[in-house]
Amino acid sequence: MENYVGGEWLSVEGDGQAVTNPATNESIAEVPYSDEATVDEAVRTAAEAFPEWRRTSPVDRVQYLFDLKYELEDRQEDIAQALSREHGKTLGEARGEIRRGIENVEVAAGIPNMLREGSGNVEGIATRMDEHAVREPLGVFAAITPFNFPAMIPLWFLPYAVATGNTFVLKPSEKVPLSSQLIYEAVDAVDFPDGVVNLVNGSADTVNALLEHEEIEGVSFVGSSPVARHIYETAAEHGKRVQAQGGAKNYAVVTPDAVLDEAVPNIIGSVYGNAGQRCLANDVVIGVDDAYEDLREKLLDAVDDLTVGSGLDEDTDVGPLITGESKDRVVEMVEDAVDEGAELVVDGRDFEHEEYPDGHFLGPTLLEGVTTEMDITQTEIFGPVLCLADAADLDDAVEMVNSTQYGNASSLYTENGAEARKYRHEVEAGNIGINVGVCAPMGFFHFGGRKESFFGDLHAQGEDAVNFYTDKTVLIERWYSN
Repeated sequence: MENYVGGEWLSVEGDGQAVTNPATNESIAEVPYSDEATVDEAVRTAAEAFPEWRRTSPVDRVQYLFDLKYELEDRQEDIAQALSREHGKTLGEARGEIRRGIENVEVAAGIPNMLREGSGNVEGIATRMDEHAVREPLGVFAAITPFNFPAMIPLWFLPYAVATGNTFVLKPSEKVPLSSQLIYEAVDAVDFPDGVVNLVNGSADTVNALLEHEEIEGVSFVGSSPVARHIYETAAEHGKRVQAQGGAKNYAVVTPDAVLDEAVPNIIGSVYGNAGQRCLANDVVIGVDDAYEDLREKLLDAVDDLTVGSGLDEDTDVGPLITGESKDRVVEMVEDAVDEGAELVVDGRDFEHEEYPDGHFLGPTLLEGVTTEMDITQTEIFGPVLCLADAADLDDAVEMVNSTQYGNASSLYTENGAEARKYRHEVEAGNIGINVGVCAPMGFFHFGGRKESFFGDLHAQGEDAVNFYTDKTVLIERWYSN
């Protein structure tokens, strides 16, 4: 693995760590740790590139994004294969992830029009005086991205940052650097001006060097809530803008008016897709009143049909967890839930794959009888575990949904419009799905998040991204000769 700085691939000397395929536990690459001096070089290179890039017309800047879109599409299968090897997700999930990333490149290509939003002018606001608000870029922005969506999440940030006239430094997760390397090969092929788009590999020390660097204007982050809080507090202390997406504890609610034959596959995909390693997984499912028994039986049948294996095998539904430590943590959560009174209806703890005996596999698991007093209904699982609960009515269910410290996402399954409206108004979450299990906003909407799921004011994607990467200068003009 190499860094990409100033339009060149650069080797990094010193410490690093192995990148392993979680399905086989075999080493597939070595990722270096960039020290403070290496980070400084990358950031100062980006800062030097900023003045000229800022002067470049937005219409000209987005031409690079049009080219990047086509480069990424041409390389999509190669990136998907690498993504599956380093992360473990299925090829179908990997291909879909890259497609969502490319969607953000497409949206950001509309920046010349998006820059008009929120700007404006008032002519003749006083005698011979006009007043204008003009968006301007700020300088160098950094993004620190997680292991679970290593191809999509960098593209939540990179296209908007550079299209608005800033320069950019990415620090990907050291667990999954291959996807970013391939994305930056596409960046290199597009031939952005030197220093506009940069990549530094590394660990926590690399992150802290970015957070404290005087030339960084703002930081974007996605990861766990404790780390998001650290990112937010440290970057803000050093005078930077911050958007830090944290963890989640998402609930899905199924009412008697739901169409179960449609809802159940949707729920299964939400809970077990990506092996449960996503912040939009609805890992607690509540059956309301009479919906519970039928929902339970259909979920059990669907779980029984899931295939566990390597993400590179086309028939796999559930891949491995990212590390052995992750698997151990999820198993411990399941066992603690049983100790607290939950019933282990489907037990995936002892799953072993004949072809991949060293992989970090956990079979699909289902707990029944969970309550909001249990840790497993309050803590993000990040594994293929479904927690099943029941509620007397929708009011009871909404109270359960709102019981957590998080506010990332929630889904309601119903055909009743009044129930849907109530849910939308009363649930404390930034992304709400009605008959949608993975309520991931399209690129032209921001990605929501509330409570401990988000630290900051402006979210990723859409109009929020434009506001985050620009500031508005107010220009007041008076001409005495007119």
